[in-house]
Amino acid sequence: MIKSVPSDDIEFELLLEAIWQKYGYDFRNYARSSLRRRLDAFLQKCSLPSFSHLQYRILRDHNFFERALDEITVRTTEMFRDSFFFSALRDDVLPILQTYPSINIWHAGCSTGDEVYSLAILLKEAGLYERSTIYATDINPVVLQTAKDAKYPLSKIKEMTKAYQMAGGKLPFSEYYTCKDDTASLNPEIKKNVVFSTHNLATDEAFIDAQLVICRNVLIYFDRVLQDRVVSLMTRSLSHRGFLCLGSKESVSFLKAKVQLEPFSKDAKIYRRI
Repeated sequence: MIKSVPSDDIEFELLLEAIWQKYGYDFRNYARSSLRRRLDAFLQKCSLPSFSHLQYRILRDHNFFERALDEITVRTTEMFRDSFFFSALRDDVLPILQTYPSINIWHAGCSTGDEVYSLAILLKEAGLYERSTIYATDINPVVLQTAKDAKYPLSKIKEMTKAYQMAGGKLPFSEYYTCKDDTASLNPEIKKNVVFSTHNLATDEAFIDAQLVICRNVLIYFDRVLQDRVVSLMTRSLSHRGFLCLGSKESVSFLKAKVQLEPFSKDAKIYRRI
């Protein structure tokens, strides 16, 4: 007896294939449960009855696709998220990076840039920022523009200050931003060595030789096939003895690239290329 596949599931897979064929964005190896939830929510927001209707709109309206892309991609980030990770960077990784004449850093899946600027502040306080370049990439051009603007509501400053202090910040956090009306803007000196660019981890290739690659809380949205591709890609981007940083719930234990990496800080999920 032939197993019947629900029509919704077929339409969902056809939608992902259509996005890949039309726009070159490959979501076919994203974890199905979280991707399906986000697209279901977008269907309801647009008052569309099915994935077939969504596919029709996406294929014929590029602006509508950009709206869909903004809903599909994950924006969850915050300044000094997981303070123990940034403490490990400050105390254990940066002293080693200090031995390099110049430092290339790739921050993949950077979203709105909160963790990128957290890293920039750490580098500045360690005296390394002037010889560092941070290449911050994301699949979503909308979040990259938000990252470039580097503006935050004043209501978030208290929370950001606390996270900075928990990560071992050395100065008053107010040294890094200026206020106008109800908005805090990061100072230009924190932004100057950050290069933002679109990059698709599912399809694009390595583009720099980096001493440090950060990709935190991104792999959890991929299936095993895509996780393998992405971690191998990032490992190839690392210079000899370079560092790879993943999210607290992520690991290379079951991935092919694990043979090229060794644990450096198990708690902070920092690995080093062998």
